[in-house]
Amino acid sequence: MKSRILVVDDEESIREFLEIMLKKEGYEITLAEDGQKAKDLLAKKSFDMIISDLQMPHVTGIELLKHVKESYPDIVFMLITAFGTTETAVEAMKMGAYDYLTKPFKIDEVRLNIQNALRSRNLEVENRSLKKELVKEYSFQNMIGNSQAMHTIFDMVKRVSQTPTNVLITGESGTGKEVVAKAIHYNGPLKDRPFVTVNCGAIPENLMESEMFGHKKGSFTGAVADKAGLFEVADGGTLFLDEVGELPLTIQVKLLRAIQERVIRRVGATEDHKVDVRIIAATNRNLEEMVQKGGFRQDLFYRLNVINIKTPGLRERRDDIPLLANHFLKKYNERLNKNIGAISAEAMEILKKYDYPGNVRELENLIERTVALEGGATILPESLPPMVNTSSGRKMASSNEIEIGDDGVDLDKVMGQIEKELLIKAIHSAGGVKKRAAKLLHISFRSMRYRIEKYNLGVVGDDELDDE
Repeated sequence: MKSRILVVDDEESIREFLEIMLKKEGYEITLAEDGQKAKDLLAKKSFDMIISDLQMPHVTGIELLKHVKESYPDIVFMLITAFGTTETAVEAMKMGAYDYLTKPFKIDEVRLNIQNALRSRNLEVENRSLKKELVKEYSFQNMIGNSQAMHTIFDMVKRVSQTPTNVLITGESGTGKEVVAKAIHYNGPLKDRPFVTVNCGAIPENLMESEMFGHKKGSFTGAVADKAGLFEVADGGTLFLDEVGELPLTIQVKLLRAIQERVIRRVGATEDHKVDVRIIAATNRNLEEMVQKGGFRQDLFYRLNVINIKTPGLRERRDDIPLLANHFLKKYNERLNKNIGAISAEAMEILKKYDYPGNVRELENLIERTVALEGGATILPESLPPMVNTSSGRKMASSNEIEIGDDGVDLDKVMGQIEKELLIKAIHSAGGVKKRAAKLLHISFRSMRYRIEKYNLGVVGDDELDDE
């Protein structure tokens, strides 16, 4: 389906130029000669993108932007401006405009900006739509993914949640095993009952029995009152045993009895207490191997492993990385009070190539760190931690790494790559202020401006044209 673009400009020549150029790119184009006409069209027809002049009679580009963001937030908005009004355009970006095009147009720049804007918009809409679907179908919006591996998980969660059967969730650390456990609980008939989590690896062995099954007053030093265990707290609901492979064998025996007979006995008590608890267990260890080595009871393993769900590592679902990365970008923009608009296409490619030994948890930590340290409006490759860039095969060339074969080497090309890398790093370090970036590189601003145009790194505004 063609992307629908509304072009708004009071200059007929600009409208015609953009219409011809964008139709050649395969877009569906609608024209409006002013902001009021654009408002009328918006009420009748849907659009994916608006390209609007900043200065127009009656309804200005800024006023149209406000109207669009209030009434049609899914439409990506791009402004057209002259050199003398770039400061206003930057302010418009803070109000929600994606970017701005500067007259006179550079065709390649216009084409690339529009492609990036629509790609970003489509990803955001897809992510929001998927999250709404997950809230509706699975009652737990933190399950994010559109890969085949995740659709398999979603389908299993949907079916398992309707039964009281015990479930064992296996997978590497950081793959979202607790998220799956909660999705099972909150989408089923037990959703209004307790969901109690036990981290089996975090409770000291001498306290484990008391924590799980409770104790009577005076049953041991420090037992100054009766205490209900987590089984009793979860009665009627779900008990989630995280890292169940860490349970000592002595507790495994008591856990098996609780599951089989649906009764528990507090430490120091003489009578049993009936409980009705659904068990969901999770582990990153190979329980079958532990059974063979005597580290885990076989009968308990079979009681827990009635239904097995394996959560895939992030490297097995790379198609989900853009969805997750943008979800975490939004999350930490809000939490850290930042306004980073997007992750650049090149940076996203680097994120997609990284192997994530810590899986989704590592990706979230990585995005949080990047958002916290980022000073610009976009996450660039240079914004990412060195380990991600290096692991993805992206690093600056050095003379020691460049081989000169029989055919020689293109020195100008190699030097150009290094120069472009340094320019990007300097602009990023300077927070996008190109005069400051020029100082970091010990070159004049005139030279900086030439190189920026040479490598198509952005437009230099009039407020930066005076040499220092």
